[in-house]
Amino acid sequence: MDLPKQQASRADYLALDLASVGKHEFYRGEVFAMAGGSFRHAKVGLNISSHLSHVLRGSPCQPMNSDMRISTPSGLDTYPDVSAFCGDPELADNGHTLLNPVLIVEVLSPRTRSYDRGDKFMLYRAIPSLMDYVLVEHYQRTGAYGWQLHEYRSLADVLHLKPVGQAISLAQCYGGLGL
Repeated sequence: MDLPKQQASRADYLALDLASVGKHEFYRGEVFAMAGGSFRHAKVGLNISSHLSHVLRGSPCQPMNSDMRISTPSGLDTYPDVSAFCGDPELADNGHTLLNPVLIVEVLSPRTRSYDRGDKFMLYRAIPSLMDYVLVEHYQRTGAYGWQLHEYRSLADVLHLKPVGQAISLAQCYGGLGL
């Protein structure tokens, strides 16, 4: 996360974010500019989003790309790389914010790795509908307050995304990157 650019109300943040070309994160009155990702970062996010879009077609679950804002009960507004919801979307802010994701995917980068694994995951855990949080690691809800870590180290490894009833291999996530 970048250093805060200004103090703002959530209404101020929503107006700024709507009028801005770039994306911003909001937490506790602070607005943070979100950095753009690298080619590799964008490609992994696109691969995951495309795969989920294909395999979820016709199911009650739908993936969203990084243009969908997520708002947490803990007060974080942000744009994950990929998310998915099942059933009807619970939307706020004139359809710009999804409140009921079952899956959130963050593509790790050296700059955001610690934040995505730590503080951001802590804030995401407050979302009652969230069942899977995928980084290079995969956190899966095991109860009201329990989360189990699954680590993947081989392109042959497969992530099983229970809330959307699908699986995706690391080879599919990292396809087209010459790994």
